[in-house]
Amino acid sequence: MFEMGPGKVAAKTFYDVEFPKGHVGIKSFDAELVDEEGNFVPLYEAYLHHWFAIKYQEKDWNMSKIIPKDPMEGAIYIRNDGTCNTYILPIYWGLGAESRGKKSKIPDPYAVEHGNPSKIPFRYQEKWLLNLLIIDTRGTEDREGCTECRCDHFNLPTNFYNVTAGIDGKPLGSSYKGGLFCCQDNLHCKLQKDFEAPTRKLALRYKITWVDWNQQQIPLRFYVLDSTDRVRTNGSQFIHDCQVEFTVPPTNGRNNAPQIEKQTSQWKEVVISSTAPLICIEVPLMQLYMDSNTVYSFYIMDGRILYTSKPKYGKGKKPGNEKGYVVGMSGSYPELSSTKIKDGKIVTIETRYESGFRTGAMGHMYIYLADRLPDNTKRPTMA
Repeated sequence: MFEMGPGKVAAKTFYDVEFPKGHVGIKSFDAELVDEEGNFVPLYEAYLHHWFAIKYQEKDWNMSKIIPKDPMEGAIYIRNDGTCNTYILPIYWGLGAESRGKKSKIPDPYAVEHGNPSKIPFRYQEKWLLNLLIIDTRGTEDREGCTECRCDHFNLPTNFYNVTAGIDGKPLGSSYKGGLFCCQDNLHCKLQKDFEAPTRKLALRYKITWVDWNQQQIPLRFYVLDSTDRVRTNGSQFIHDCQVEFTVPPTNGRNNAPQIEKQTSQWKEVVISSTAPLICIEVPLMQLYMDSNTVYSFYIMDGRILYTSKPKYGKGKKPGNEKGYVVGMSGSYPELSSTKIKDGKIVTIETRYESGFRTGAMGHMYIYLADRLPDNTKRPTMA
């Protein structure tokens, strides 16, 4: 539980969250925002910007004579197999405002392996953390600006731009107009004059399903792809430069007609095994609000589209159907083992937004890959 008041930002990380014990295969991981009585909270009151689940291994200090002040000392973070820089986007599961409208379910015999003792160092324990960002928009002057983390909407410290480092480790600079760095914990978005509302306690409620691990289970590898990744080469080495978020420029078309702005990135690095059948393309993370025409596409270099995901907008007031908000993303599982990505292929993710100045926009896509097919399965066609 964490306390929220009008305009307040909650950027929290919860370590060692409750998780299935032993050597298991995770089949689904879903989450949603609720109040202390377990009721759904509408997005127009508390905007769920994102939640991320990240795996790590922590030392078992109970077996040591010396216990440090920081129990996370020596922790090993286990990132996904994606192409972003080592510490960027290490997540496995994670979504945003569309969480209630999308449920994960990994088809048999595939699962995400957890707790394999052969992969856990001696005197370590495998655990998970949850990272989340929520913005209470009750009574705010500009609800859309708050959900996009526009810097001039928040009570930033006077030296904010000098002491706050961006994704590249350098000071942000005044050209940074909005995004994750302006939505720090306990900051407040500007409120309407004299607006008052009670504080309340909220929580991220999550549900996990799993099976005991056995030889019939086939482990999946997670790949998180980011449309901001600007791939460069240094000889035979490929360098990835994921920015996590980007700004959509103001409308610049004739008669102020909206234009379609695209973020596109290609992966030329051999990161996907030649024997890896494409099992599932999962929902991309979205940071959107109000009538955005946004499409995610994932395709091979010859132009064949493997997957397209489109937003679903709410039409009412009830949680899960909030008017003007993205409440779901189209998603599907390809026919099992129907597609195979050949070693060395160039794959592309493209994110399309309708222009109109948006900050903190994101274009992430998750895919699950398996290294082998089930026995007696028809070999897939090559993509």
